[in-house]
Amino acid sequence: MNFSPIAQRRWKTFKSNRRGWWSLWIFLIIFVLSLFAEFIANDKPFLVQYDGNWYFPTFVEYTETTFGGDFDTEAEYRDPFVAELIEEKGKMYWPIIRYSYDTVNYDLPVPAPAPPSRDNLLGSDDQARDVLARIIYGFRVSVLFGLTLTFFSSIIGVAVGAIQGYVGGWVDLLGQRFIEIWAGLPMLYLLIILASIVEPNFWWLLGIMLLFSWMSLVSVVRAEVLRARNLDYVKAANALGVNRWKILLRHVLPNAMVATLTMMPFILNGSIATLTSLDFLGFGLPPGSASLGELLAQGKQNLHAPWLGVSAFLVLAIMLSLLIFIGEGVRDAFDPRKAMQ
Repeated sequence: MNFSPIAQRRWKTFKSNRRGWWSLWIFLIIFVLSLFAEFIANDKPFLVQYDGNWYFPTFVEYTETTFGGDFDTEAEYRDPFVAELIEEKGKMYWPIIRYSYDTVNYDLPVPAPAPPSRDNLLGSDDQARDVLARIIYGFRVSVLFGLTLTFFSSIIGVAVGAIQGYVGGWVDLLGQRFIEIWAGLPMLYLLIILASIVEPNFWWLLGIMLLFSWMSLVSVVRAEVLRARNLDYVKAANALGVNRWKILLRHVLPNAMVATLTMMPFILNGSIATLTSLDFLGFGLPPGSASLGELLAQGKQNLHAPWLGVSAFLVLAIMLSLLIFIGEGVRDAFDPRKAMQ
């Protein structure tokens, strides 16, 4: 794929920002690994060889009778009886961590929350669930939520800002007044109220937060479009009778996308922070979900178990710092003044 000279210059500028460049790679590696969390931390083996056949418990539920057991319910692979049945005629291949985010460890040597040990590297929470497994799954949920919210927020924000800036007049005036009123509402309080009315889940929270998060891009895109529509080539296209919407899509909007791409890492950062805040306050994801905010809340409620709060804090601090560094690198890459240095 051949990139334009401008794109090549921007990529070179981004790579020259070592902090942003290495932050991007570190974040991508951690995120890609979290996408395969079921193969890293799970209470099921990812592969079972039994009686000459191969089974994939991560993707398919197998009953205990499949392996010579007595019950038609799903096999409990951590049960010594089931493990013995399988190992008589085959073998189980386990992930590195033999706990999922909701697996309860009934063999803790001390009451939960238990401190770090060889079995639970970061300890357990107050419900005897492995902290490291919950962090891996919680990281994935947080990033996927933030990416999804950022994607849809960008679409709405760019569309609204482009229409306001390009059409102008009463559309721009009424749009700005509406945004001023809507942005003046206490977002976090409204999110808490709405989340307390309906039973929150991933998609409900996404929809509720989308009501407010799209406004962060409107003013930036609107300003870029207002500037671009007065450029000579846009005026020439209007004079030649080119459709105004075609001018907006092909000539004006690409200029506004520069500001959009610069802002997106920071929007992603804010989305993750808001979800964490709601989970911390108890108005986020359903109870039992893998959540970094819920782990922080447990750390607050169990000050005698510092591994809870410290683990969640460090993960959030590293994740959000990486995103900030990436955003700074993207901002510098699209800054024309950096290219002249």
